[in-house]
Amino acid sequence: MKYLSLILITLFITTNLIAQPLDDIVDRKLIKERKVLAYPTLREADILWEKRVWRIIDVREKMNLPFAYPEEPLFQILEKAALDGQVAVYSAESDKFEYKMNEEEIRSVFYSTDTIEIIDPVTYLPRLEIIENVVNFENIKRFRIKEVWFFDENLGKLSVRILGIAPLIEEFDDNDNFKFERAMFWMHYPECRQLLAQHEVVNAVNDAALNSWEDLFEMRMFSSYIYKSSNIRDDRVMDYAGSGLDQLLEADKIKKEIFNFEHDLWSY
Repeated sequence: MKYLSLILITLFITTNLIAQPLDDIVDRKLIKERKVLAYPTLREADILWEKRVWRIIDVREKMNLPFAYPEEPLFQILEKAALDGQVAVYSAESDKFEYKMNEEEIRSVFYSTDTIEIIDPVTYLPRLEIIENVVNFENIKRFRIKEVWFFDENLGKLSVRILGIAPLIEEFDDNDNFKFERAMFWMHYPECRQLLAQHEVVNAVNDAALNSWEDLFEMRMFSSYIYKSSNIRDDRVMDYAGSGLDQLLEADKIKKEIFNFEHDLWSY
């Protein structure tokens, strides 16, 4: 019996020491070891013109489907980074990154508690029990990004830099009627670049095309629309352009004004 126990223990240790089979044809490390390049040096005196723009990215659009890829959606990447303290998280009350949230506040964003009444299986009497709800990535249907378009006089070209990213979540009343949509938190995009550079974006055409989330944002491989631009009243497009098609037309007008600025600087 003693020898049998030793054999079983040896088999258990040996089995657990065997490496997990590789679910690929090579051990892919390029993305995990990638380092981001610093932005080119920019002097304040070289900024001839700039415009702040806020955009909405809807993950239900065909071009944005990678945002909701079930194996590793963007929201889960940001969630893990926030809970592990890899990236600073800022309050959604302001998009100027003014208030940095502490560990308890960050956890309350992703986890909520409810008190429900259940029937005790032993006594058959009702009792209250506290349960913890976790935000499901499938409930995050849209993201908000804040960016700055500027004309660099030194380079002579129009450029853009993303400043922040915020996931949006829908709120419902007790009868499951939609109330409003709100930002959960803000992350400062420049602080997230290294994190995003080490997470691969799924490619529907070629699995070997190793693009990262940082590549996706820097190369503008997403579909979005403008819902606000810097203006003297700090109004959103919906505040002055009506609704539906009028909003889309106004957003398209803002986009054209940005690109036309660079075009109008040149003489032909």
